[in-house]
Amino acid sequence: MNMKKSVLAATAILAIIIAAACGGKKESTSGEEYVANESKGEAQAGADVALQGEALVKASDCKTCHHPTNKIIGPPHIDVAKKYDFTEANVKMLANKIIQGGVGVWGEVPMNAHPDVSQADAEKMARYVLSLDGEKEH
Repeated sequence: MNMKKSVLAATAILAIIIAAACGGKKESTSGEEYVANESKGEAQAGADVALQGEALVKASDCKTCHHPTNKIIGPPHIDVAKKYDFTEANVKMLANKIIQGGVGVWGEVPMNAHPDVSQADAEKMARYVLSLDGEKEH
């Protein structure tokens, strides 16, 4: 296994351990705790896809124009997560934007097309981005 894959695997394992240690409890902005409605299996599957998406984003040229929290050329990923509900329709729409490119939603600077990215990978990337504001897919 090469170094990049080793680091990715170690990061994924660490994230799984941290997620398991949290026990599914979240804290609301009011300070009250609540237990997530989803099963641990569903939460883990979502976390795995988000981790895969994060790895794909980090390995791509996304960082040339986007940053998780700061505006560069395109919007920060967190702003995308806040703008769009985390739905299957928005995952597909954003995946299509990743593959086909686009212009006009965030200004007049066009987003480059990435036709070499598969639909499945683009959807993982979109799921990662949409997860950044803490919203779960619904």
